[in-house]
Amino acid sequence: MECTLVFRFLLIIYLSSWALSAQAQVHILTSIKPLQLIAAAIQEGQGEPEALLPSGASPHYFVLRPSDAKRLNQADLFYWVGPDLENFLPRMLKRRSQPSIAVQELPQLHLQYFADSHEHTHDQAHALTEHDHDHRPGTVDTHLWLLPHNALVIAQRMSADLSALDPKNADHYAANLKGFTQRIKQLDQQLKHELKPLQNQQFFVFHEAFNYFEQAYGLAHTGVFAVSSEVQPGAKHVNQMRARLEAAGPSCVFSEPPLQPRLAQTLASGLPVQLAELDALGADLDVSDKGYEQLLTNLAKQFSTCLSTLK
Repeated sequence: MECTLVFRFLLIIYLSSWALSAQAQVHILTSIKPLQLIAAAIQEGQGEPEALLPSGASPHYFVLRPSDAKRLNQADLFYWVGPDLENFLPRMLKRRSQPSIAVQELPQLHLQYFADSHEHTHDQAHALTEHDHDHRPGTVDTHLWLLPHNALVIAQRMSADLSALDPKNADHYAANLKGFTQRIKQLDQQLKHELKPLQNQQFFVFHEAFNYFEQAYGLAHTGVFAVSSEVQPGAKHVNQMRARLEAAGPSCVFSEPPLQPRLAQTLASGLPVQLAELDALGADLDVSDKGYEQLLTNLAKQFSTCLSTLK
């Protein structure tokens, strides 16, 4: 009987200690998967961050459910790109008492702005939709996570925030940051070497989302087929786009998962054009301490697989 009481007492102490330990972990929530992958590298071993948006959801015009609002209010730290990307969030964030960090505002971040450096093929009746947001010249390009330098700046801020909220594990977060930095710098050099032979190959995109990655590795899209996801372009517009592809010669046309625009097949028919996908969000990646590296590696492979076939 006495042994049973002692066992129960020890069990209660153990469970209480476990509960306190679990509660002590910092609850990180990010708006999108790429920020979650960076956070996972820094928090690894002391919890796992979550993403607000489900895989495949557009961050441009997402509609929060009541359960999403609850998760947002309960997170200790919330990271988002900023109002230029997730324009559904500012009103909700006013209700939060905990820190919300718009990473596009971090010092030392390298930001790009959309310009007229690449000719766009727009339909005159084109309207902004869920997938076709504001890319007018002078607006900030919010796909900033695709530049390794920016990922390191974001990781540094996450490490500092975690250390402030959880000082007893500050050394752990610093070590994770150091390892992440070393891996990213090594991968950056590797990708520069692998993609260098492809720098003069021509390709078109349906969504101008890859400028940061292109800048980092010497790639440059030939044009952007910015078409509405709701309104199919007219014959005149299709003929203009096909004329651009004919003039370019062998090229790749990249869309983004999960859907390939029906227009892609029409444009490529009878032309030396390869259709392929580029995934800027890493929708299918596991949340691990190397998930962000896999995002960059996959993107480089997607570029290389198609561009290397052009002659």
